[in-house]
Amino acid sequence: MTSIDRLSSLLERFRVRAHLFHTGSLCGLTRFDARPGRAFLHLLKRGEMTVVHRPGSGAPARVELHEPTLLFYPRAFEHTFENPGEGADLVCATLDFDGGSNHPVAAALPAVLVLPLRKMDGLGQTLDLLFAEAARVQCGQRLLADRLFEVLVLQLLRWLLDHAEEAGLRGGLLAGLSHPRLARLLTAIHEEPGQPWTLASMAREAGMSRSAFAATFREVVGSTPADHLQHWRIAIAQSLLREGVSIKAASFRLGYGSPASFSRAFAQTVGESPRQWLQAQAHQAS
Repeated sequence: MTSIDRLSSLLERFRVRAHLFHTGSLCGLTRFDARPGRAFLHLLKRGEMTVVHRPGSGAPARVELHEPTLLFYPRAFEHTFENPGEGADLVCATLDFDGGSNHPVAAALPAVLVLPLRKMDGLGQTLDLLFAEAARVQCGQRLLADRLFEVLVLQLLRWLLDHAEEAGLRGGLLAGLSHPRLARLLTAIHEEPGQPWTLASMAREAGMSRSAFAATFREVVGSTPADHLQHWRIAIAQSLLREGVSIKAASFRLGYGSPASFSRAFAQTVGESPRQWLQAQAHQAS
């Protein structure tokens, strides 16, 4: 799979923007509220601390950290840090995903990833640069740290694709992109969503029979190929509509035969028509 770029088509269409907001010690109790569309990436550089999540939230109630660790919350998720007397040294950033919780990558990940830094080969140079930049006060320091965090997110996702089982990814988009046959098909769909994809053409792209492809796709990704295609197209449609592209233009660009068929698929996926969704977006922005 070395010849397949599995991430660029995702992150070119749905960008991630990072904003450094803390560097240094956190002492006592620190709570991070869940804000829609807001993700967090924390790096424990040194020290120890306890991470606390609400019971029933889908994440472990308490996580004890005793070594340098990366904590990634890809979606809005309340969490609290408890620090012993001397505190812990952290570098923290918020992440804004285009599309918020509907960002294909954000939606495909668990509520939290807790990964010791020693396990993630290939991130060392970026982490060294990020820690050094966050520790100094110079012109452009915050901007450069933001860009380094964005590089770190890309490298983290690349690492996850190659270590899906180790990271505990059980199904979803990244699990599919980790599969040697499905990755080729998923990348093709992401790059050319407007093509007239059928079960037969998707199976052919994956180099599998239709029955084997359909069963493998559902087992690994957790949805049918048709459902994934529709969700990907509608996610792109939402991005296009936010940019001011007309409903008619978006429908034809994404392979729908008419605005009516596009609107039906949009409503089936989002729960409201494109016009209703646009009105709601405009109301939220006002």
